[in-house]
Amino acid sequence: MTVKRREFLKTAAIIGAGAAFSPGIARESFAADGPVVVMAKGASPKSLAQAAIDALGGISEFVKRGDTVVVKPNIGWDRLPEQAANTHPELVACVVMMCLDAGAAKVKVFDRTCNDARRCYMSSGIGPALEKIKDPRLELSHIDERKYRTVDIPGGKFLPRWSVYEDVLSADKFINMPIAKHHSAAVLTMGMKNVMGVIGSNRAVLHKDIHNALPDLNKVIKSHLTIVDATRVLVANGPQGGRLEDVRKLDTVIAGRDIVATDTVAATLFGKTPGEVRYLQVAHDAGMGMADINKIRLKKISV
Repeated sequence: MTVKRREFLKTAAIIGAGAAFSPGIARESFAADGPVVVMAKGASPKSLAQAAIDALGGISEFVKRGDTVVVKPNIGWDRLPEQAANTHPELVACVVMMCLDAGAAKVKVFDRTCNDARRCYMSSGIGPALEKIKDPRLELSHIDERKYRTVDIPGGKFLPRWSVYEDVLSADKFINMPIAKHHSAAVLTMGMKNVMGVIGSNRAVLHKDIHNALPDLNKVIKSHLTIVDATRVLVANGPQGGRLEDVRKLDTVIAGRDIVATDTVAATLFGKTPGEVRYLQVAHDAGMGMADINKIRLKKISV
């Protein structure tokens, strides 16, 4: 173990310490002027989403009246919520409602699934949760292959261009809602990895150099807000999972504007450094966000 890794894991232990959480208020630690990331801990996914966004200034900081908003959870797998392969349905429903209450003209929810889309939407609980929201401004849809558009990636090192879903390209705001979990190729899947659910073409090709592909994709798919679901996480056999013994219940949500910083804080839950989740370090080195844990302004809340 290098000194750098030892110091990172020491910081990770501090981040995860229950005693550091302040009931009802945000306790700040580490950098005074770095990007703000909120870590909220509590039993209710709905309350966690609300508290985390409020600590960032409220949903009105991100969604304006008349906006078209894409809310992008992970709905990729035909798995039940307790199997921790998809974003928690209560989190997704809460954020969608917050966007509607903020005056969004349209809120679109979709994912390019790996298993059958209809089964994924139903098994994940996200479809049933959103069907309860009787608001014509909410659009829960399956991917339409005709709606991909090839875009150039300025400064792309691995990808000079790639196809991206038109609804993402035309949206006013993109809210990225991954679940944090083990991934066999990327080490961890979090916000930066979650954008693969809005791209077209042969995604398997990207796994040949996933740690350079993800920063390239995130150069053109800009997340205005990243909300990482760590209410329960997969620590092995991701991204699909299936075994309950691979699931850990952490009752945590992590949120921020800076997707690299948000993912970096989420990685500490697994004891992983940006050197190990290498796409984080690549993105940091490219100036896309902050992967130095000691330069992130962390707000910790107990709900």
